[in-house]
Parts: sequence; C-alpha cells; structure tokens
Amino acid sequence: MKVEGKVGEFFRVEELNSSNHAILQEKFSTEKTILWFLDSTTQLIIDNVPYKFKKNQVITLTEFYNIDVVNMGETKMFQFNRSFYCIVEHDSEVDCKGILFFGAKHLPVLNLSNDDTEKLDIFWKLIQSELLIENDLQLSMLGTLMKQILIICTRQLKQQADYLNSINKNQLDIIREFTFLVEMNYLEKHTVAEYAEMLNRSPKTLANLFSKNDHKSPLQFIQERRLLEATRYLQFTNNTISEVSDALNFTDVQTFNRFFKRHLSQSPSEFRAFSLNKNKVEER
Repeated sequence: MKVEGKVGEFFRVEELNSSNHAILQEKFSTEKTILWFLDSTTQLIIDNVPYKFKKNQVITLTEFYNIDVVNMGETKMFQFNRSFYCIVEHDSEVDCKGILFFGAKHLPVLNLSNDDTEKLDIFWKLIQSELLIENDLQLSMLGTLMKQILIICTRQLKQQADYLNSINKNQLDIIREFTFLVEMNYLEKHTVAEYAEMLNRSPKTLANLFSKNDHKSPLQFIQERRLLEATRYLQFTNNTISEVSDALNFTDVQTFNRFFKRHLSQSPSEFRAFSLNKNKVEER
C-alpha cells in the first residue's frame, strides 16, 4: 500500500515474503527503508555481506545499499522519501540523523523489546487504516505515525549501543552532525580540518571527543566512508579502476590504488576479481 502527494511525497508499507521481495530492488531518490522481521528466516546479502536476521529485529536502509535476497521470511517494510518526511529538517523531533540513517558504516540492526514490538504493531495497523482514508490530512497523519516509529527505533538503538548511553547529549550531537556531514560531503571533503570548520570546532577538539567516547578517529571515519563507496563501485558497477578513482575525487589512480591497498591489503583490481570469484562460487 502506498500514497504519493502532489509535491513528490512518497510513502509505502508492504508485507514482504518469498513471493514479492523484488520490491526491495526498486530504487528511488532519497529513499529511507525500515525492515521489521517477524520470524527468524530472512537472509539478505547487503553490500556483499551476508546477514541472517532474527524475529523482531529491525534494520534501517538508504537508497545507497545494494540488497540481494537469499531468503525472505515474513517482513514488514516502511518506506518513505525526503519529501514525505525529512529526517534532517525534523532531527530535533526524532534525533535519528547519524544514528539510524546517514553516517553508520555498519548496518544498523536493533532488537525490539516486547513493549516496542507491541507499539510498532499498533502503528502498523493505524497506518494501514489511514491509507484507506483519502483526504487532505492523510499525509500529515501518516507523517506523524512515521515519526513515532523513528523515535522508537532510535531510542532502542541508543539503548543497545554502550557508547551512545555513556555520552552526554551535547557530545552526541556533535558526533551525529559530524557523521552526517561526512555522509553528505565525503566526495569533496577529505580532511578533519574541513569538517571541523563546518562544525565550528578545532580538529583537536573533534579528535579528543571521538577518543574520549571510544570512537574511531574522525580521519578513520572519513577514510572508511570513502572506502565503502569504493568497494560498492568495484562490486556493483562496471566502471574501470580509473573511473572509480575519478568518481571518488582522488587526485590520480595511483593515489587511489595506494589508499585502497593500505586499508584492505588488496589493490582495487584484486578486490574486484576476488569479489567476482566469490559470487560465482556462491551461485553454484
């Protein structure tokens, strides 16, 4: 079930299973997706990493993830775009920027409590009911319900992550904003100093903040985001190594090769060949 507004708003909920999981391969701009697994049978390969999910786990995805379905169990999907609900503009309401979306190198996976499971089930039913009502307030009501779901997921993920519990709000807000800025600017900005300036902080302040809260360094975060995009290009496109280097704004292909090998102990061409061979073996 889905609804589209007059100025590009898009919102959809679907009950996924083995017969309709191709929906996950449909892509659109500024897509945000939440998957709620109702059993323990779903197996997905996300950015070439295999996952097996348990009952009442939830994951959050953007349009940048590449998803292959090994097995799709009973799963509820919430999907929306920026025009429907912009988590950046409404960050003060949901507090999920840089936690659920934008800035998480590793896939956010959260385990719902019994209480949160009951709440999500209620919101799911309310959304389905609202989708049957066509009036001028439908999108507003659906946006309000989606906001509550985002709050539940953000709160649960914060409770699960030790470092998010131990950090004070002001420090967490700086880290969240940094991770968001990296996600939005990693193609053009590659130094800690550039992000420190955007945050009106010194590079040393950022480094101390990340170190104090057991984070990887700000520079590591920037480099890992560039590396993640490089691996996506190499695995999921036919771009040449030189084209990938250009797309990621490296000064030249030799610099890209050194960067890649320093982090993964393989050259880009070796990584691509290994990934292709691995996929062929898994398909047999």
